[in-house]
Amino acid sequence: MKNRRLIQLMKSAVAVLLLGLGIVFVSCKKDSIPVKTPVGVTTDHHQTAVTQFVTAGGTKFAYRVLGDKPGIPLVMLSPLGSSMDDWDPAITNGLAQKYKVIIFDIQGVGTSGGTTPDNIPDMAKGIASFIKALGYSKVNLMGFSMGSFISQQIVLTEPGLVNKIILTGTGPKGSQGLSNLPNILASAAGLSPEQVFLASFFASSAASQSAGKSAYERVQERQVDRDTPLSGESFTAEVKAVLGWAQPYPDALKELQSVTQPVLIAQGQEDILVPVVNAINMSKSLPNARLTVYPDAGHAAFFQYHDDFVQKAIEFLGK
Repeated sequence: MKNRRLIQLMKSAVAVLLLGLGIVFVSCKKDSIPVKTPVGVTTDHHQTAVTQFVTAGGTKFAYRVLGDKPGIPLVMLSPLGSSMDDWDPAITNGLAQKYKVIIFDIQGVGTSGGTTPDNIPDMAKGIASFIKALGYSKVNLMGFSMGSFISQQIVLTEPGLVNKIILTGTGPKGSQGLSNLPNILASAAGLSPEQVFLASFFASSAASQSAGKSAYERVQERQVDRDTPLSGESFTAEVKAVLGWAQPYPDALKELQSVTQPVLIAQGQEDILVPVVNAINMSKSLPNARLTVYPDAGHAAFFQYHDDFVQKAIEFLGK
């Protein structure tokens, strides 16, 4: 019965994703959109970084390196339905001023080859292989939503590979409210791509919606060498992976007590996809964690408060 329910939830979510949220992430075309470098950022790495490839575990991974700073790099793990084109340049460029930033596509997504895994553990294995293929024995991880789930899995299974972790839009295995994802997405049916983006990632207030519109424009700035759209098969696999992570797991918080690496958690007070209570519970269970809860902000709170988040992230990574 449990597996049957999971399949039903997955099918419902995929139907909406393909019609709504998926369009948000793959609708970024090479139109003439003005390039707006974020305030205080002097180099637009996000706009100009060249797509490179490396083969790991039989998969050809597509990635981009932003900046050339020495030291431990920051590897950024994307959310469900997203490719490396879908990060907010205000975040990637801001971080790249101080650290080497690596963005990439998981198996079967965007320009990467292979087949997208339908579970978080296999995604984590693939990404660990990708990191090692780049020649790194230790990295910092930053995950957003599904990317934060994968980051947790990596630090649990390969702790020696991880130096520090940044988690956003996050929750542990069995997160409260996460299994409601199909219903939340279904409520967005019929909305435009921008409306889905705003409803899913930002709070309902005028201020948060305005910040969301600005973020939506920034996400679409890169016009050359963009990723290819995600396939329906990849969407299906990713949704199944997220809903698998949402299944009840009584030992989730206890498991996180074994994570000794420093962890920075940034969450929106009004996150409807992964409610803030999950981040609060995680911060109490992780031995070396700090939590920032942004008011009047949703799932992509760090897009809305990008200047503050970048400053906190740089300070966190620098200590």
